[in-house]
Amino acid sequence: MNSVAGTFPAAWPLPVRQPYEGRHVRLTPLRADEDAAELFQAGHEPAEAQAIWRHLWYGPFASETDFRDWLRTLEAGTDPLYFTVTSRQDGRRVGMISIMRITPEHGVAELGHIWYGRAAQRTPANTEAVFLLLRHLFDDLGYRRVEWKCDAENARSRAAALRLGFQFEGLFRQHMIVKGRNRDTAWFAMLNTDWPARKANFERCLASDGRVSLSALNRTAGQNAPQPL
Repeated sequence: MNSVAGTFPAAWPLPVRQPYEGRHVRLTPLRADEDAAELFQAGHEPAEAQAIWRHLWYGPFASETDFRDWLRTLEAGTDPLYFTVTSRQDGRRVGMISIMRITPEHGVAELGHIWYGRAAQRTPANTEAVFLLLRHLFDDLGYRRVEWKCDAENARSRAAALRLGFQFEGLFRQHMIVKGRNRDTAWFAMLNTDWPARKANFERCLASDGRVSLSALNRTAGQNAPQPL
C-alpha cells in the first residue's frame, strides 16, 4: 500500500475463515466437536504439558467436556478468528492459533492465543503456522502491521517473537490482570515494509525443514532490536 496521505483504502478486507495448507502443518477453522479430543490431549497429557496454560488467560481445564464447552464458545467468533493446527506428518491436532484484534480501518491485526502440545514444540509447526497467517494478512489482504503480544514473564514467547522476525516495541507495565496477578505485556510488531525480507527468511528456513536457523537469518539481516530484561 502507498504511504502517501489520502491513498489508503477506507478499510482493508477481513481475514478469511478458510484452511491454510503448509508443508508441515494445516490450519483449519476451529470445530469444537471435531477438534476437542485431540487438542485436549495435546494440552493436558502428560501433566507437564499443562505448563503451556501458565501465561494464558484460561486453562488448564478439568476435563475434556469442559474444554469442548469452552471451544464451542470460540468457534463461531470472527475476532479472535481461531484455527486448529494439525501436523501433516501424523494428522494429529497439535495446537491453536488465532488472528485477533482485527482493525480493518487501519490494516492492523494481531496473532495470538497460540499454544502447542509438547510433541509440536521445537518443530516447524509454529514457524509455518505463523508464516501462513502472515502471508495471508500481508500478501492477500495488504495489511500494514501485524502485532504479537505476550506476558513479559513468558520468555519463550518473547524469544519466539524475535525468532519469527517481529520487532520489540516496548513494555506495557501492569497492562492487565491475568489469573489474579498483574501482567506486564511485551509488545512486538512486523510491518508490511518488513515483510519481504521476513518472508524470504521464512521460506528459506521452512524449505530446509528447520536446518537453517530462522533466528540466525533474522539476526544477520539486522531485523531484531534488543529488548530489556
